[in-house]
Amino acid sequence: MGKKAHRSAVGAETGSASATRKPAGAAAGGPASAGKQQAHGGVPPALAGRPRPPSNVRAPVPASAAAEEELQVEQNRRESLGCLDRVTADTGPQVVAATYWFDAAPAGEPYSVDIRFTGVRDDVRGKRTAQDRFDVVERVAGVLPGSGRIGVTSRVEGLNPGAWRVTAGPAARGGSSGVRLPRRTSAANSRFGVLAQGPKVSLLSWPVLVGLGAVLALVLQSVLSARWGMNFGVVLAVSAIGCLLGFVGGKVWYLVLHRKHPRELLASGACIQGFLLVALGVVVGGSLLAGYPVGTVLDATAPGIFLGMAVGRPGCFLTGCCAGRPTTSRWGLVSSDRRLIVRRFPVQLVEAAAALVIGVVSLVLVLAAQPSVHGAIFAGALAAYTFARQLLFPLRSDPHTATGRAVTMAVCGLVLIGAVAAQVLA
Repeated sequence: MGKKAHRSAVGAETGSASATRKPAGAAAGGPASAGKQQAHGGVPPALAGRPRPPSNVRAPVPASAAAEEELQVEQNRRESLGCLDRVTADTGPQVVAATYWFDAAPAGEPYSVDIRFTGVRDDVRGKRTAQDRFDVVERVAGVLPGSGRIGVTSRVEGLNPGAWRVTAGPAARGGSSGVRLPRRTSAANSRFGVLAQGPKVSLLSWPVLVGLGAVLALVLQSVLSARWGMNFGVVLAVSAIGCLLGFVGGKVWYLVLHRKHPRELLASGACIQGFLLVALGVVVGGSLLAGYPVGTVLDATAPGIFLGMAVGRPGCFLTGCCAGRPTTSRWGLVSSDRRLIVRRFPVQLVEAAAALVIGVVSLVLVLAAQPSVHGAIFAGALAAYTFARQLLFPLRSDPHTATGRAVTMAVCGLVLIGAVAAQVLA
């Protein structure tokens, strides 16, 4: 028996395409069982694209469109990671990643495509084991006609290292339109764990951009703190410790939010909420120990935080985290969620732009205005950023409840009004 897939990544919200993995044996049966779905309201139709039909409706690809499609399986581009690739070449767990490309139909209703990936390891001495072959089916549900070229990446884990031959093509399904789409075979190499990714995923961009953002934040905070008579060395040391502990806090928040096992801490993502909660807690505690006014330190910290986010947030866009929903809008950009490569609303870049505006405004206020209430600039900036994030959540591929968003936006609005009023009336 070949290796069967055991994980699923479903982005099941209204109007979005999702890629779901299932065992190859399920390809010839009925439709895969649908996961729980959460509807997201308030998405502008021009940005979100066409609504997705009910899960039991499957619109076939028009035959006229199929003739124009160019499908291929390509060996994933190997981002150069220097000696890291050489050191991990024979280290487990090994992953084979392959990407199948096709063009969405130009018109019609949203439809589903099932792609079957099979692979065998070359140069095997003796009998092949389960770790020398695999057979999985990736379902791309809710494909939006007119969304352009789409790639679905299959990452198969727990394999033996070496060179592989991967074949991919549409899986046979009962009730299909009968349009035959080609299969393609390509050479692929296994790679260590998280290093095996598909196109449009640049693993180095996130640590580089986030690191640059953190340096910018620390430098700017130190300069503003010294301007207000504080020892910049003390403030810098406290904030550097806050950044390190905040990074751990962001990863723990991610594990809790996504219900991951603690052993996945190093390979997991990170959430900005956890980072800010821990980092700011350290800054507040350090300010109290140093005898500095907490509000003043936070006001000096605000511009750096949000200008740093403006630098670091594009790293999420380039590495495929916090991805936007698929769209047919001209505002969409081709990007990946590490599985499905499609035109998406660039929510990470919009959030970076919002952080840039908030950072610039807070910097102007810190430099030009004498704060009447210390801490009001920080509170207003944080409330404005949180409010902007809530506005963008419906355009993201991961689910968020409408009720929670409404409550958060109401609280942030009140805090922002209070911060402005405190500065004006004090």
